[in-house]
Amino acid sequence: MTSEVPAPERSGARAERADRAKTTVVIADDHTVVRQGLRLLLDNEEQLQVLAEAGTVPDAERLTRAHRPTVLVLDLNMPGGSGLDAIPRLRETVPETAIVVLTMQDDPAFARQALQAGALGFVLKEAADEELLEAVRLAAAGDTYLNPRLGARMAATPAPAGPPDDLSERELEVLRLIALGHTNSEIAQRLLLSTRTVETHRAHIQHKINRTTRAELVHYAIEHHLVTL
Repeated sequence: MTSEVPAPERSGARAERADRAKTTVVIADDHTVVRQGLRLLLDNEEQLQVLAEAGTVPDAERLTRAHRPTVLVLDLNMPGGSGLDAIPRLRETVPETAIVVLTMQDDPAFARQALQAGALGFVLKEAADEELLEAVRLAAAGDTYLNPRLGARMAATPAPAGPPDDLSERELEVLRLIALGHTNSEIAQRLLLSTRTVETHRAHIQHKINRTTRAELVHYAIEHHLVTL
C-alpha cells in the first residue's frame, strides 16, 4: 500500500519523493513568490531537497507530519494561526524535524520566544540569501543559528522574568483579554484561534492559578500587573 501524498493544490506546489541521502526541507510561507525564491535557493544546493511548500499554518503542520523533513523553514505570520504557537506542537508530533524560523519580525522578543519554543534557527528575510543555507545546515546537524544582529540585541537585553504560575505566553494573552471583558468567541477572533481552543486555554489558566470565576480572573490579572483598568 502506497502512502498518501499531500494534494498539490492544498500545499501550493508539487510534492517531491524524498531522497533520504539529502537534507530534506519543507517551506512554509504565505507568499508564493517567496516560496519560489526559497525553493530555487535551497534546491540549488546538491545536498538539499525541498519536498513541499505550505502557505498556511495548518498546511505547514500537515505537510511536516506527512513528509517528516529534516528541516522545516517556517514563517511566523501566516493564515490559520500563529507560527510561534505551531513550533511546540511540531516539536511534539515531529521531533525529528528541526525548525528554522524565517521572518520579517526583527524584535528580539520574537527570536527569544521562537528559540524557547524549540526552533533551532532564526533568520530574517532581509538576510535570507546570506544566512538561510547556513541556518538549515546547522539545524540539520542539531545546532542553533541566530541572526547576528538579533543575537547582539538579545545579549544586550536581559530576558524578562517568566510569567506567573507557569502561564504560557498564549495563556497570558487569553487572560489579558478575559480581564478586559472579551468573550471566548471574541478572543478566538482576535487571536485567530477556534473558540474550543480558547476554552481549553481558559481551563488551563483556571487550573494553574486556582481561580474559576471571571471576577477572580480579572482580580488576578490586575494583581499581577497584566492589565491596567
